Amino acid sequence: MRTTVRQAGRATAHLLVAAAMAFGMYLFITVLLITAVGTLAVIGAWLLPETVLLVRRIAGAKRRLTTAWTGREIPEAYRSIDGPLTERLRTAVRDPGTRTDLRWMLAYYGYGALIVLALPLWPLGLVVDGVGCGLLHRRAVVLPWIERLADLEARWSTALLRPSPRALLAARVEQLTATRADAVAAHGAELRRIERDLHDGAQARLVSLSMRIGLAKRAYDRDPDAARKLLDDAQEQAEEALAELRDVVRGIHPPILSDRGLTGAVRALAAGWGSPRSGEPERGGGLRVTVDVDGLADEGPRAPAAVEAAGYFVVAEALTNVAKHSGSPTAAVRLVRTMRGLRVVVGDEGRGGVDESAGSGLLGVRRRVAALDGTVRVSSPAGGPTMIEVELPCVW
Repeated sequence: MRTTVRQAGRATAHLLVAAAMAFGMYLFITVLLITAVGTLAVIGAWLLPETVLLVRRIAGAKRRLTTAWTGREIPEAYRSIDGPLTERLRTAVRDPGTRTDLRWMLAYYGYGALIVLALPLWPLGLVVDGVGCGLLHRRAVVLPWIERLADLEARWSTALLRPSPRALLAARVEQLTATRADAVAAHGAELRRIERDLHDGAQARLVSLSMRIGLAKRAYDRDPDAARKLLDDAQEQAEEALAELRDVVRGIHPPILSDRGLTGAVRALAAGWGSPRSGEPERGGGLRVTVDVDGLADEGPRAPAAVEAAGYFVVAEALTNVAKHSGSPTAAVRLVRTMRGLRVVVGDEGRGGVDESAGSGLLGVRRRVAALDGTVRVSSPAGGPTMIEVELPCVW
């Protein structure tokens, strides 16, 4: 009986919120009328997209309420309302999600009233003290009925708020368009970085190397010692140019990924953070990094090369952020093979408060992951800790 009462309590809370929302919807009719009149009068046309955005927020709140009761998420599928007014108006009117929300809103005016009328049955089921078997029996009947009413309300809301296949397709097309634009932008930025690194680094050193070899050839007969000194300098220039070329190649696709796979490459990367490197004080050597691997065997099937490269880039960028900004002496990396792909998690116990707009490198991470249809979640409250979790879909 306690379980029944507890469930009935949850159902009552759900129905009370639903009833309050239904009451608010009746008040919202005024907003809809003002928007309709303003749009027809043209002068208030700007109200239409703003009202549609408000309706989306109301429908979103109802989706979350229904999801909390049923445990099944109701997806959203909307087109972005932005740009000039004409474009905003066109999107607000043509978006299938708008029609879905308005259909739910109109239906809610009807079955929301039924919820309000049914709520008085709940106190009736709680009267049990010394009245006899009649009310006890009535209580046993009324309590499950309240729960069934909540189930019915949730089913109606789910059916009405679920996006149509056309809306889901339109939202998916818009998402892929944005993802493609980000991928193109990221690719262009990467090409510019490679060009800049080659021009300012390796190319400049190779030009200097050529000049020193030419000077050494001229001085070889009349001043062998000077020629030898120039050749020594040229050798140093060649080694530095080779090192910079390796860095450029490593930025495109780290060779260690091909040799050792993602697990070995990440472990080598983590070990590299364990001790300072001469000439690289900005790298923040001394960061202790632990690597935990779940389901990725060294000899087992590997993820596609693009997924491994993205995972490696995520770890490298996250560890750089930890060393530069977090103040944490330790970091933890976790690689997990899932049924849908690869999960990469990087966490630290630093100061937190990550600001993605302040050049933390997370924009590049998001673009690279979005190009593979993956997701990025960042949790970094002020005071820490910080956790970056990336999901990269792939077929093993």
